[in-house]
Amino acid sequence: MSTPRHAHHLLSSAFFKKSTFHMSESDRALLSHERARAIGLSYALTIDDVLSLTPKFWHMHCDPIGLQDGAAMTLVTIQYNLTLGTIARYAKHRPELEPLLEELLQYRTQGQFMLTEVGHGLDITNIETTATLLPSGEFCLTSPTASSAKFMPPSVPVGLPSVAVIIAKLVVNGEDRGHRPFIVAINDGKSMCTGVQAKQLPFRDGSSPLFHSIASFKNVRLPSAALLGTLDKPKNVHENLMEIISRVSVGSLSVGCYAVPVLQGLATIGTLYSLRRQVGPPSKRVPILSFRTQKAVVLATTANAYVVGAFQRWAIEQFRDARDRRVGRGIATVFKAVAVQLSQESVLAVSERCGAQGLFAHNRMVAWHTTLRGAAIAEGDVLGLSIRLISDLLLGRCNLPPPQDPTSLLALHEASLFDSLRAKFVSALDGGPASAASAILPYCQPTVEAIGHRMAYDAAREHAVPAPLVDLFVARCLERDAAWYSESGGVSREEQRSRASRAHDAAEPMLGALVVEMDVGEYVGAPIVSDERWAAFVDGLVVHEGNAQMDLFETGDLSLGDALKVLIGARL
Repeated sequence: MSTPRHAHHLLSSAFFKKSTFHMSESDRALLSHERARAIGLSYALTIDDVLSLTPKFWHMHCDPIGLQDGAAMTLVTIQYNLTLGTIARYAKHRPELEPLLEELLQYRTQGQFMLTEVGHGLDITNIETTATLLPSGEFCLTSPTASSAKFMPPSVPVGLPSVAVIIAKLVVNGEDRGHRPFIVAINDGKSMCTGVQAKQLPFRDGSSPLFHSIASFKNVRLPSAALLGTLDKPKNVHENLMEIISRVSVGSLSVGCYAVPVLQGLATIGTLYSLRRQVGPPSKRVPILSFRTQKAVVLATTANAYVVGAFQRWAIEQFRDARDRRVGRGIATVFKAVAVQLSQESVLAVSERCGAQGLFAHNRMVAWHTTLRGAAIAEGDVLGLSIRLISDLLLGRCNLPPPQDPTSLLALHEASLFDSLRAKFVSALDGGPASAASAILPYCQPTVEAIGHRMAYDAAREHAVPAPLVDLFVARCLERDAAWYSESGGVSREEQRSRASRAHDAAEPMLGALVVEMDVGEYVGAPIVSDERWAAFVDGLVVHEGNAQMDLFETGDLSLGDALKVLIGARL
């Protein structure tokens, strides 16, 4: 279950051992940049790793070192996937780009990727940033309105020089020639470059902080070499845009990979805490893991970890082999939708089963949940990606890999939902595009998730995930649409409960071995997993002591009852 860990040695390094609980948010953000650089360098990626999407590239994105710092992993994927990946595609015919690529590979220069804008969000076709060709052959990069500012790349100076790939509309002789990527110097590590402005946003609550910013450009002169691509107007503006931002699809898959170590971390914390936490009188104390309500959540999370891990390996294989870009994009969408869904559900369930301890940042789960929320939006939010994929499927633009067993319950459920959606779509077409959209939009994400559940099931069986875990995963899928499985799938509500119970009983004896196999205990950092960690954590807390004395019952002429009324009234 565990993956190669090139960054494992970093756990003992100063900037990973350092406690961040009493640091300012700015200092924590700076520390995340140090950690990102260390993670990137530990993998020693090459241009071929980035372009060919080798196993080393994917291992980096699911390395459990990310459990220590989600912000660092965000910076890593921006650096190596979006920035390096985009520029490297043009380097074959642009040898002058090689020195910059080497600077980025060695993390001597920080890379950013700027696509979305404040006023446009997912509506990237209508971004307003322009790069106008000048008579000199240079370009003038401009943010013409407040709504055209780029949102929300961490673009403020942090010590390393920073460059960005900026997606802008190319204007030649007054003609809009579609979108192009441009390489733009952002800051030298200390000061912003001329004409480039970054307004630092407040830090996001709950997650590892980053210097997210709103970036805008005022008549920034760019050399002709800054343009990636040609000056020619594309035949299809939309397809051209999808081509130049193709690394975003890689990003959809790679940010979904973060769910795998998170699920492993949750299963580990849930199991160890539930074994350590005991209840009952001194002579009959039992661990709370002995209660089925506790163990059910931990087992379900463990099953999710193994199934999503198998789904990830399958999705990467299919993505790399896809000859049609739409198919690859669709696989990335389906994987991300399911990985985000299962990990977000699991983090809430496990943290709740840890009681009040689950609410504190030092036990990591709050930060993981916030990072997963960011992952759900990054590189295209799940709903938007689902709408685009379902539209492509309904219009026959692409087809996803079919089920290995069309008679399985999850495959039948997927087919039924999609057929129903197709019927709604065809029926609504007479009312025009707006009517058709209204009919299908609410059902796109649930349908994509159903496709993903079937794909995850197929992947789990193909990659030999233990049968009890697969059965437990299927049982939980049945719970998501219990009415359909009862009415159309032939599985009564009572049989659904019996399936879940049998799967639970079969998986229960395996829990300890499964958690040991994950081997992420060193990475989770949560004090509640052992008595030793808890004691060390408590010893490190700020201590408040004193010699103050208060006599609450020195009441003078007042009776005790009257004195208490005065005290209570003062507090109210």
